[in-house]
Amino acid sequence: MMDRYFGDYGGCFVPELLMPPLLEVERAMEEILPGPAFQRDLGELLADYAGRPTPLTRCPTLSEELGFTLWLKREDLLHTGAHKINNTLGQALLAKRIGKTRLVAETGAGQHGVATASAAARLGMDCVIYMGAEDVQRQASNVHRMEMLGARVHAVEGGTRTLKDAINAALRDWIATQATTHYCFGTAAGPHPFPTLVRTFQAVIGREARQQCMKKAGCLPDAVVACVGGGSNAIGAFHAFREDAEVSLIGVEAAGTGEPGCFNSAPLNLGSPGVLHGAYSMLLQNADGQIEPSHSVSAGLDYPGVGPEHSHLKATGRATYGMVRDARALAAFHRLCRAEGIVPALESSHALAYVLDHANRFPAEGHVLVCLSGRGDKDLGIVESHPLPDDDNQEGDRP
Repeated sequence: MMDRYFGDYGGCFVPELLMPPLLEVERAMEEILPGPAFQRDLGELLADYAGRPTPLTRCPTLSEELGFTLWLKREDLLHTGAHKINNTLGQALLAKRIGKTRLVAETGAGQHGVATASAAARLGMDCVIYMGAEDVQRQASNVHRMEMLGARVHAVEGGTRTLKDAINAALRDWIATQATTHYCFGTAAGPHPFPTLVRTFQAVIGREARQQCMKKAGCLPDAVVACVGGGSNAIGAFHAFREDAEVSLIGVEAAGTGEPGCFNSAPLNLGSPGVLHGAYSMLLQNADGQIEPSHSVSAGLDYPGVGPEHSHLKATGRATYGMVRDARALAAFHRLCRAEGIVPALESSHALAYVLDHANRFPAEGHVLVCLSGRGDKDLGIVESHPLPDDDNQEGDRP
């Protein structure tokens, strides 16, 4: 049986009613997922439906300014516009193999919801998406996309009306409908076996990037940088490089506005260990253990917890985790648009901002690989509602 923990972090702290479907998923991972038939079918879906492999793009203008070569792993070019489709196709295919006919999912920025709805439509399954009411408002275009794909979208009004509450609602649905339903969990967090399952499907990012960097640059990158909310794109990008000690792994959390007393989404930097959504990991909580609200200008990073493997990577020192404020992410968004003609998601803009603001921390004439986890179509309304930041009026945020 696979390990339930990453060092001290992970586990499966859930109501007894959720243990049967979780054990069913674990058995499917062990017995079905590695099989040649499953791998063949998933490979065909990723290639012919999702559009893998994604390119590794060199940024000539920014590279010249930075003094090292900046590469982007272009998950934004996948069908549905983000890395999420890697995971939803895998989970949907696995669910169908074990006789499920319905998918439920949570979503923040809407990209996982769109990817789940797409996978469900492709494989002939029913689909229900839970989304915080606040996120429904700020990501209205993705709500329309999900509905066009045949999914039913439920706006969750309770709590902070964001991703945390959407997960709670989806888990309640799964308890009641587990005979026919699979919970297509969207990030590398939650109870075992989801952190391992999601990493397994997202690890294709790092495998491709490693091969592409060797082919294009003739060497491994000096650093791999990715944004971290729950952490699926980052753990997918990091995994193939975990044994390469010469490659720095850098995750970037959302620091919110950075103003005193304001909320953030940086549990690895500002949180403490605790249990959230079935796993022991770093999270934002008060002295009484109650979950603190989180905030980021990017809905996909607006989560008070993080995947347990990231907590382990930080604890062991294998990865480091920085923070980026809303304004710096917005500045990086505009910079990539104008310098390279690429419109990034605000989530990915946090990773890019870290590199732009800390260029002196990377080797001169070296190679830095950023996972561009999604495209920014969904964020145009948010960007338009914020004035263009002055790149000179704020310092970069601490690592």
